[in-house]
Amino acid sequence: MLAETICSAVSAAGLGVAAITAYRKRFLAATRIAAYSLVPLGLVMTGVVQWVSDIAFKPSVWIGFGLLAVAWLLFMTTRAVERRAGSTRKERRAARKAERGAAVAPAASSPSLTSGSGAAAPQAQAEPRKKQRETAPGDDFSDIEAILKKHGI
Repeated sequence: MLAETICSAVSAAGLGVAAITAYRKRFLAATRIAAYSLVPLGLVMTGVVQWVSDIAFKPSVWIGFGLLAVAWLLFMTTRAVERRAGSTRKERRAARKAERGAAVAPAASSPSLTSGSGAAAPQAQAEPRKKQRETAPGDDFSDIEAILKKHGI
């Protein structure tokens, strides 16, 4: 009852301010103020104010909000512990699968990718890495020195 009276008074005051604004020839602003001032009256007439006041003054509703807050806090705590430990459900599931698959010898289950000469493969892999090291841009500063000399630095 009190909430409905307050909302009606706010609407009446807003419409008064809108009328004063319109008198000053600011019609766009007056229309906007009138629209805002009709919102509380509309909320009262639709029953939203009664619903909100019923929620706000019932202790069982506040106990329910408290339980929701506790549940959220428990969820966030478990997430923080999982992150700190560095494990998630997905990682634990993958670890369990790896433990089950560890019974089979890894060399026995993987196929050989070489053509029969096992010693030649590591040398072939080492050659491209050596070429990458030779052409690495981090070792050669001649370009930078030329730019600095060009600018007199």
